[in-house]
Amino acid sequence: MKDFLKITLAVIVGCLILGIVKLFVFFGVIGSLSLLGKSEPVMPGSAILRIDLSEVQLAEQTQDMSLMAGISGSQMKVIGILDAVRAIENAAADPAVKYIYLKPDMVYGGMAQIEELRQALVDFRMSGKAVISYMENPSNAGYYLASVSDKIYMTPHAGGMNMMTGISTQMFFLKDLLDKLGINVQLIRHGKYKSAGEMFVRNEPSPENTAQYQEMVDAIWDSWASSIAESRGISPEKFNSEIDNLELNFPQDYVDAGMVDELLTLDQLKEKLTEYFQATSFEKASMISLSDYATLTAVPNFRAGNTVAVIFANGNILDGDAEQQVTGDRFARIISSVRKDENVKAVVLRVNSPGGSVLAAEKIKDEIALLCEEKPVIASYGDYAASGGYWISAGCDYIFTNSSTLTGSIGVFSMIPDFSRTLDDIAHINVRSANSNRHSDMYSCLRPMTEKELAYMQASVENIYETFTDVVAEGRSLDRNYVDEIGQGRVWAGDDAVRLKLADSKGSLMDAVRYAVSASGSDSSDLSDWNIAEYPTPMTAMEMLVKTLGGSSAAASVFSGTPLEDVEEAFADWNSSQSGKVYARLPYELVIR
Repeated sequence: MKDFLKITLAVIVGCLILGIVKLFVFFGVIGSLSLLGKSEPVMPGSAILRIDLSEVQLAEQTQDMSLMAGISGSQMKVIGILDAVRAIENAAADPAVKYIYLKPDMVYGGMAQIEELRQALVDFRMSGKAVISYMENPSNAGYYLASVSDKIYMTPHAGGMNMMTGISTQMFFLKDLLDKLGINVQLIRHGKYKSAGEMFVRNEPSPENTAQYQEMVDAIWDSWASSIAESRGISPEKFNSEIDNLELNFPQDYVDAGMVDELLTLDQLKEKLTEYFQATSFEKASMISLSDYATLTAVPNFRAGNTVAVIFANGNILDGDAEQQVTGDRFARIISSVRKDENVKAVVLRVNSPGGSVLAAEKIKDEIALLCEEKPVIASYGDYAASGGYWISAGCDYIFTNSSTLTGSIGVFSMIPDFSRTLDDIAHINVRSANSNRHSDMYSCLRPMTEKELAYMQASVENIYETFTDVVAEGRSLDRNYVDEIGQGRVWAGDDAVRLKLADSKGSLMDAVRYAVSASGSDSSDLSDWNIAEYPTPMTAMEMLVKTLGGSSAAASVFSGTPLEDVEEAFADWNSSQSGKVYARLPYELVIR
């Protein structure tokens, strides 16, 4: 009887919790819907363009977060790099915009997005207008952006978090833990630098992987440090010495090192901003945020006869048709529709992907090849164009990369875990198979693979690696042996990729757009005569909400009524379906603060 009462009470409490959660979501949605009725931003007669990076998150494409803001309470705006850069370009030519006020603290975005935003600020200054920055919590990425400014001001108050210590990335190795759990990961790969899977089979990095990581980090930092030093009129050696010796600690240290022009309180900053605006008071120095200005200026040019399509391949490359990643079937359809659209005269393939499924990459690559036969296709690389991300784009007519883009990783791997010892020694579960053929259970993950089966998988990996090198050699007009030499799964920073002919030139997404327009053969290469169309079309706020509440994840199952056991079973089916597949994927993703 007591057990029955406990179970009944648990059910009642569970139902109450579920009801409360749904109630919060309901009122969140109602509150969010009210945001849709708010008026559009209004451009003042004259204004300061405020770029406060604690308010906006840089992404590949702009996302409408208005409905989600009502639920989560977050006011963060997500702005795509294309919209951000175009807004800054428009501001340079807009007489209503007097200058840019940059607040770089808490910047969040990918390395390439930050690099492209910085270049947009450099170009803005070339218009003759100023960029004024103010920092309270200096960081690598924040100062990298601020260093382009005409004036850099900083709070005089100690206590801000100083994170200007150079960049770092960590490698984690799980073999010792997996050994204790009785899990044996069988890794099949081609490429001595193809480090995907190393974390499961080693307890420290291989010499090749150690060298690869160090050279990659050094290349990215050298690019950032030299840009900062040039902008501030100091030597890279001096700048690196200050970082190495932890000499940049207190606000005055930055002034003494020539990194900051002056220390100002917030009230003093307001006086400066007012003075630069030539207003009589700070209240009359009107400001407009980057997100609002982008909304006002990102208006489709419906009068344009020609369109340049920008296809965003952003995320993992996966099999299937899902919407949140770069899925083979879905992207093949998107590319096909762009090819058949007579209004589209040129295409930019924006790649921001560490790779994934070989089969999905092949589907996308085939459609890109058909597209190249009819229209110029220019690749633009974001944070990653690695493994499958490089596979799908190697055949484009021209490739732009950023200095910090992780490029290449021409290698292949497959991984099959063996849980037999876990089941026998730890869980004490006995498993026996009934097979129709000798190797029917080779992908079950419930026994180690035989030498013959491992050789079978290795042959598949070798064949796909040869295909990969052929794709690159043909697409880049390179000797196959040379591709194999610089391949082997190795990842290169963007500057090295240009040197090795894996890319044609350093340049931003907008550089790629302009190049595509000029390559189209159209009578006009003026972007004002062109419409820029994004694919896939970003989801609306309502679509994002429906996806969030009705998705297939365990969290979404609470709202959709899907039993959690069904979700777990679906995950188990997915997990087993991955065994034996071959991947071209980068083993890590980098975020720089």
